[in-house]
Amino acid sequence: MSERKPYQSDLSDEQWVLIEPVLTAWNRHRSVSGHQGRYPMREIVNSILYQSRTGCQWALLPNDLPPKSATYYYFAAWRDDGTDQQIHELLRCQVRERNRRLEDPTLVILDTQSVRAATGVPAVTTGKDAAKRMPGRKRGLAVDVLGLVIAVTVVAASVHDNAAGIALLDQVAVGAGGSVSKALVDQGFKNQVVTHGAALGIDVKIVRRNPEERGFVPQPKRWRVEQTFGTLILHRAWSATTNTARPPPPHASTGP
Repeated sequence: MSERKPYQSDLSDEQWVLIEPVLTAWNRHRSVSGHQGRYPMREIVNSILYQSRTGCQWALLPNDLPPKSATYYYFAAWRDDGTDQQIHELLRCQVRERNRRLEDPTLVILDTQSVRAATGVPAVTTGKDAAKRMPGRKRGLAVDVLGLVIAVTVVAASVHDNAAGIALLDQVAVGAGGSVSKALVDQGFKNQVVTHGAALGIDVKIVRRNPEERGFVPQPKRWRVEQTFGTLILHRAWSATTNTARPPPPHASTGP
């Protein structure tokens, strides 16, 4: 592939060095396909990141990036066999160690956000958040104290926060090395989530805001999940609230 001008979503040399061994090992053990070897792995990743950042249709990727046939082939393969999750966990652990923390967290912060679904999202997977008067979908995040993504869930906006919280706790309990022992949630979550957390060995604490406070007031530690939601808004594929419950691109979630 000839030289091209870089896009803002392209991997830097430093970022590529971190994930290149994983993808090289994957490619070496993968059965031969029509796409294998035709495009550099780094350009495939750049193409996936471009689609994530811009939210364009796969078929409308720029002509100087690998086409949809190749890009989506690798995207689907890495999603289905867990390679994307492997890379995500690798980067998360490295960021935590760089910040002088253990690889796996002991505390997570949970929250949900209702958003309008993108055009074309199946109506059977959407609903209306009665409290926020928002039609669309509800996405839930569990993050650590650095704002790094630990778990993700996407449900119809009509689904109660309790159901989203329970789904997140189930993911947290089996992920992150099983190290999480405490979770912070806001008042939108009820005792059902607290009880479910206790059954999983996770102490869920509902953080209540001071009734005298007006407007948005960041709560200690809990503000991290709000910051992560804000960071992910920059990635339009995530903003469209897709069907997948996989975490967003790894380099996006190493964020704050």
